[in-house]
Amino acid sequence: MPAGKPTLTFKPMLIALTRPVSPTINDCELTHLARSPIDIALAQVQHEKYERTLKDLGCQVYRVVPAPELPDAVFVEDSAVVLDEIGIVTRPGAPSRRAETAQVAEALRPLRLLRQIEEPGTLDGGDVLRVNRTLFVGRSGRTNDEGIAQLESFATPFGYVVVPVETTGCLHLKTAVTEVADGTLLMNPRWVDPARFAGFRLIECDPTEPFAANALRIGDSVLHAAAWQRTRERLELGGIAVVPVDASELAKAEAGVTCCSVVFAA
Repeated sequence: MPAGKPTLTFKPMLIALTRPVSPTINDCELTHLARSPIDIALAQVQHEKYERTLKDLGCQVYRVVPAPELPDAVFVEDSAVVLDEIGIVTRPGAPSRRAETAQVAEALRPLRLLRQIEEPGTLDGGDVLRVNRTLFVGRSGRTNDEGIAQLESFATPFGYVVVPVETTGCLHLKTAVTEVADGTLLMNPRWVDPARFAGFRLIECDPTEPFAANALRIGDSVLHAAAWQRTRERLELGGIAVVPVDASELAKAEAGVTCCSVVFAA
């Protein structure tokens, strides 16, 4: 390269798969929360703002076709795990959600070679936390050992390491721990053992905000539910650039900010 010429670096384009809020969302699956009415119109507005925020942060947003008959369809994260080399179509642990995966697979088919979790395996995408080439996988009420084993058989040929993690008292692993920066995790230590993440810098969510460990990292920014102000302060003190998003209605469906998208490099 000639002297004096700047070195150019290029960031890969990010794709974010999303899916519209179903008008039947009030019939969603619930495990750890009591049911309370969801304002569907407000949930749809909040979801549209979430999509705009993804676009503002550099994502190309692709909407999977609506599924008004499927209450949980907006939580598209649980339908697929997308790695650099392949996409893995899940088999959700809740039988009512298994019909969600077919159209997500069709959206992914032009973008990745696909693999499929088969019976008796169950796997929810919300239980899979990718950190570089390590896949931490929650052993939860929605993801079983057979599902983890199938994921491992698909991922290890490409150099990934799969690490099962026990969860307690929460729906998914990413309810309890998410990546917020290189080498840094946001965690609720009451729902997952911090010892499983030795070597990482750990930021604990505020004890009064147990659901605040769920965050979505997009490059150098982190989407985080606006309701969790005390935890946001902890993140900002830790040098994390936080982008608050209002997700109050979707939270009534036991959802966090990771649940509403599948983000991956094109």
